Amino acid sequence: MKDGKLYLLAEFSVKPEVLEETKNIFSTLLPIVLKEPGCEAMYTTSIEGAPNKLVFFEIFSSEEAHRFHMAQPYTQKLGADLEGKLLEPMKITKLNSF
Repeated sequence: MKDGKLYLLAEFSVKPEVLEETKNIFSTLLPIVLKEPGCEAMYTTSIEGAPNKLVFFEIFSSEEAHRFHMAQPYTQKLGADLEGKLLEPMKITKLNSF
């Protein structure tokens, strides 16, 4: 976080039978999140050869902007929306710029 920004990778291993439903949940949420103050980017991707492994690359202008994001009702609701859809708990990796 050398430049004050917060860079994150969020990884979701989704049960294959609910993959499209889960992608739709994220697709609906993405435009809302991108309008948040301090959300500079959010890319939704999957891993080649492992299509049920969804990886988000996120950039927030600060830790405070990320806290704002996490406090939003739609972000809070995401946990309930993903209930029973994941093969394992979500993994968040904090990245450093250089």
